[in-house]
Amino acid sequence: MKTSNNTILITGGSAGIGLATAKAFLAKGNEVIITGRDAKRLEQAAAQLPGVHTIVSDVSSETAVDELVQTIRTKFPQLNVLINNAGYAVAYTITPGQETWKEAEKEMYTNYVSVVRLTEKLLPVLQQQAAAAVVNVTSIVAYAPGLHIPTYSASKAALNSYSKILRLSLKDTSIKVFELMPPLVNTDFSAGIGGANGIAPEVVANDLLNSMEQDVYNIHTGKTADIYELLKVSPTAALNAMNGVTA
Repeated sequence: MKTSNNTILITGGSAGIGLATAKAFLAKGNEVIITGRDAKRLEQAAAQLPGVHTIVSDVSSETAVDELVQTIRTKFPQLNVLINNAGYAVAYTITPGQETWKEAEKEMYTNYVSVVRLTEKLLPVLQQQAAAAVVNVTSIVAYAPGLHIPTYSASKAALNSYSKILRLSLKDTSIKVFELMPPLVNTDFSAGIGGANGIAPEVVANDLLNSMEQDVYNIHTGKTADIYELLKVSPTAALNAMNGVTA
């Protein structure tokens, strides 16, 4: 997959992995559009990303997504790469008496249903291009769920499954499907779950770019590769390692 002269839409592009990815692809001569819910954060991101296009949009809102898709069709009909990066996470542990299902519903909707919806609505645009790609940003916890982020883990596992089926479904089209699986990353998004101990978002962005150039569809960044190998030997060992549990 070529990594220059593309038109790329990155959801959740105002900070963290999305921002770093936008910066990496702009440096390669791509036209980049980033979205986010917060207009001020998008303005701040644009100040760091000369040439980027910004669109205020909430992936969890069907109305907003329809407006976004219409804007893409009108202003960027050459769109050929969709990077589903926007997400939502709540840290909690499962204990009796809690009512976490409302937050769980929001996590599943944002991290899975919203991705499916936006992807389906943009597939007709992508399919018109000679070469196109969908990138779904999942997580290491799709393989080994985290004790303090149970629903986030479940939502990324769902997206992992969807990515595989989407790739299989589109195998005879011009659209390639990549799955980016970062470990813990040092971003504002992950601050509540120890993100300060994670890798830099720039590492993730560069890994994505390099992997797309080589058509590596399952991108296991950093410690994700180690967990994946351990998972093949012992799922229990992988789960314990992910959560710091000694056997």
